[in-house]
Amino acid sequence: MLRLLGRRLLWSIPLALAASMVTFLLVGLLPGDPARALLGQNATAEQLAAARQQLGLNQPLWLQYWNWLVNAVHGDLGTSLISQTPVVEQLNSRLGASISLIVGATLVATLVGVALGVRGARRGPVGRFVDAVSVLGLAVPDFWLGLVLILVFAVTLRLLPPTGYVDPTTDPIGWITSLILPVITLAVPAIATIAKQTRDAVATALDRPFTRTLRAAGVSERSILYRHALRNAAIPILTVIGLVFVGALSGTVAVEFIFAIPGLGSTAVQATAAHDFPVIQGVVVYFTLIVIAVNLLIDLAYGYFNPKVRVS
Repeated sequence: MLRLLGRRLLWSIPLALAASMVTFLLVGLLPGDPARALLGQNATAEQLAAARQQLGLNQPLWLQYWNWLVNAVHGDLGTSLISQTPVVEQLNSRLGASISLIVGATLVATLVGVALGVRGARRGPVGRFVDAVSVLGLAVPDFWLGLVLILVFAVTLRLLPPTGYVDPTTDPIGWITSLILPVITLAVPAIATIAKQTRDAVATALDRPFTRTLRAAGVSERSILYRHALRNAAIPILTVIGLVFVGALSGTVAVEFIFAIPGLGSTAVQATAAHDFPVIQGVVVYFTLIVIAVNLLIDLAYGYFNPKVRVS
């Protein structure tokens, strides 16, 4: 298992470098002038030239990236052009909200999706119901579902707060209630995806010869389903759970905007609108590190359920 972890960590280094390099290039090609965004529309040409020199924008793009990379290795992602605060400090203060939202949505989607998929793996009416739920869940847009939930549960019934985020260290109950609606909004499409994948994977496992052997040996259907078929179907299920988690990163952009959650997604939107390039680059770095961490966890889970992966 340690060898598997070491190999994956080595592969993560070029992945992180490639992601940061491509992002830096794309950010550098975005329309807009960071110097003008910093000084305002009334800045003179001399002031803009001085600001560009101070920010290093007059250097070649490859040299700008190298300087940024050297600082990033030492934990310095630069300074926000708008707030004039360190990017790391700004993003760290918003990381908890995004992680709470993404992890919460992934857990809900996994529990509900796997339960529906296992229940529908035996085919029949329940299986057709799972297929229908999957199609419906994938067809519902996040922003529309979020607005409907706010209208019903916050405006009409007044059961939950419509927007905002509460720090769990100050009010744990308020933290949970502030996440219910955005977590449901982000989890519904994921539930559909996981339920469909689980149903197909478990149904395939139930049709394999080993299940017939277990039935002939007198093993109960419940034991066959949960102890053997589900374990054999774990690899494709884990794969789709990992994809759901990564997909939730992009989903947070819309969900955080709708529910006014101060997370990384909303920060990326604000930074893009303000041409705050250091913050945009910092958000991408954080997202990349999160994706790498999730992939490492999924690979370790692969090794647990399938020993062959450990030596591959």
